Amino acid sequence: MEKKQILAVDLGNSYVKIGCFINNELTEVKRVSWTDVLENDPLKKEIEKQEGIFSSVLSEGQNEAFKKRFPLLKQFDSGMILPVSLNYATPETLGKDRLCNAVGGWNQAEKKTNVLVVDVGTCIKLDVVTHDGIYQGGSISPGIRLRYQSLNDYTANLPLISETTQVELIGKSTKESMHSGVINGMQAEINGLIARYEQKYESLTIFVTGGDAKYFDLETKNNIFANKNLTLEGLYQIYVFNVQ
Repeated sequence: MEKKQILAVDLGNSYVKIGCFINNELTEVKRVSWTDVLENDPLKKEIEKQEGIFSSVLSEGQNEAFKKRFPLLKQFDSGMILPVSLNYATPETLGKDRLCNAVGGWNQAEKKTNVLVVDVGTCIKLDVVTHDGIYQGGSISPGIRLRYQSLNDYTANLPLISETTQVELIGKSTKESMHSGVINGMQAEINGLIARYEQKYESLTIFVTGGDAKYFDLETKNNIFANKNLTLEGLYQIYVFNVQ
């Protein structure tokens, strides 16, 4: 008998990330352009016939158009029930990506310990779920490109430069100094916040995700785990929780 495949789809501004799940296992991840989703006939037909869920940062009109095009995919919205409870003052403003990360980390944590998710992408987002399954909130700060962009936007003479993995502590040129300030500064920020969370919460399991996590040395302790697909896995768990 053919195994049923469920899709978890993350709609971003620039690209679409598609996770394929079979028997609760993530078997394939595709990162494709919007052009591929809308114009690539084999891919369109593959998505059309699959059930699943999608999360989006797009406008309401764009989401409605996507749902009309792929009616078997449910939209992750405020009407869905979450596997975790929320202790958050403004749940209506809470990003769906943060919720997916929290659920993904909580689901993977052994013995349901306290969980911290560090997502290093456009922004640095830290989110906590306590051992009793309650999402507590976290923090948001600018990511790599926002910091480089700000240095260029709000000064007269600093150039706009791109991120690099080759960073010294002491910059010997203006560009090297900018790299040191941005990359080493973010490393210190993340390490410092992790240390404070570890002081506040015992038995803390930490998950690191996000496309820019590769620029930082974060997996140095036994309780830190990298998972680049944590958002998709959390989105899938939310789908399962709502269709059971």
